[in-house]
Amino acid sequence: MYVYYSIEEGAESTWEYHDSVEEAGFSREALDQARIYYDSINSTSLMVISEGKVLLSWGDVTKNTNAHSVRKSFLSALFGIEIDRGNAALTDTLEQLEIDDQPPLTTIERQAQLSHLMSSSSGVYLPAGEESWGMRFARPSRGSHLPGEFYYYNNWDFNVLGTIYNAIPERDVFVDFNDRIAEPLGMEDFDLANTNYKYENRRSRHPSYLFQLSARDMARFGQLYLQKGEWNGEQIVPQWWIEESTSVQKEVPSNTVFDYGYLWWTASVPPYSDYNMYSAVGRYGQSIDIIPELDLVFVHRVDSNRLAFQLTRSAVNDLQRLQLLQLVLDARRS
Repeated sequence: MYVYYSIEEGAESTWEYHDSVEEAGFSREALDQARIYYDSINSTSLMVISEGKVLLSWGDVTKNTNAHSVRKSFLSALFGIEIDRGNAALTDTLEQLEIDDQPPLTTIERQAQLSHLMSSSSGVYLPAGEESWGMRFARPSRGSHLPGEFYYYNNWDFNVLGTIYNAIPERDVFVDFNDRIAEPLGMEDFDLANTNYKYENRRSRHPSYLFQLSARDMARFGQLYLQKGEWNGEQIVPQWWIEESTSVQKEVPSNTVFDYGYLWWTASVPPYSDYNMYSAVGRYGQSIDIIPELDLVFVHRVDSNRLAFQLTRSAVNDLQRLQLLQLVLDARRS
């Protein structure tokens, strides 16, 4: 029989836990099968929150590791707050925001709007920090698409959004994430020391904004969204923004499960679309999958900080992660 709640020795938690998986409405035998599959792939931690309480906690859910592209959904939340306050607008253009790079942007590229960057459709195809080989290979030729016309998963867009956010007076991505999200939500492992701006000046003048975060703190972020931005009676992220940013803004023909919102992936095929599922997804197997129809948050991690990972690149692909998620969902008793 598997133990469903694990936490590092000496590490307490303010999360509430279900008394048993059966009490939470799940089959222990079916979850055993999910655990067998979890152990057979390269997952290093997993956390499932059902009806606001911990259902499953596997691996070291307290360790801060590279969140990879999950970071982009964090920035979406921060932008939602600033847009709601009138300090930014989806129609702001790169020209109005005085954004440039080296080589300089063209007149047409300068017309890309904040909404285009957030939906990864700016039409600006320049080198960027933290690009994978696949992203570089797939990058369209410069000037091949107008702003807002074509979806391409573009780190230039994402990194420039960090620059734009930090240009709002008295704003900083990491400080604001700490003050506006981590502290109000009671994140237990997050620390500003686990964030950094990564400059790759030979590629772009716009740095990447990198987060190290634990699975249980990611779960709090997912729960915040599941609760439509409200936490302990306070509206942390505007509800209207959560609804808009997690709705489809651009179709992604190359993806068989998801389309794209504003820095969120939105499920577009059954069964996930039936659950209104949307996800923050990062390289190597990182995810926060939010399933409103089932009142459930699924967090999956692969610790890419480990030396063993550096040597083997033993990742979990999207199909494996979704298979694991499906095994958990199938364990629900009707």
